[in-house]
Amino acid sequence: MNPALDAARGYGVEVVLEDLGDWGATELRSEYDPLGPQIRINARVVLRYCGDAREEFVARCVFHELYHHREAIGEVRRMHSRRAREEAADAFARAMLALRGQS
Repeated sequence: MNPALDAARGYGVEVVLEDLGDWGATELRSEYDPLGPQIRINARVVLRYCGDAREEFVARCVFHELYHHREAIGEVRRMHSRRAREEAADAFARAMLALRGQS
C-alpha cells in the first residue's frame, strides 16, 4: 500500500480520484476539502502516468494535501500568504517522499 494513502487514512482523510475539470494552461493536480475531509486527485493527470511514476504522483499529491489538512486541524501554523502555504505543502511532500524512499 502507498504510505501516503496510509497516512491519509491515519488522519481520517478520504482520498478519491476525480475529473477536476479543465483549467486551461494551469494544471490542477489535487485539492483538499476540509468538509470531508477529502483529498481529490485529478484523474486526468493520474492517467498520464504508469506504474511507479503513477504511485509517486499520487503520493506527492496526497502528502501535499495532507499538509493543508494539518493546517486545518491546527497541527501546523497556517501561513498568511497562499504562496507560502503552497511552498510549505510542496516541501512537506518532498520531505515525506524522501523519508519513505520514493523520490
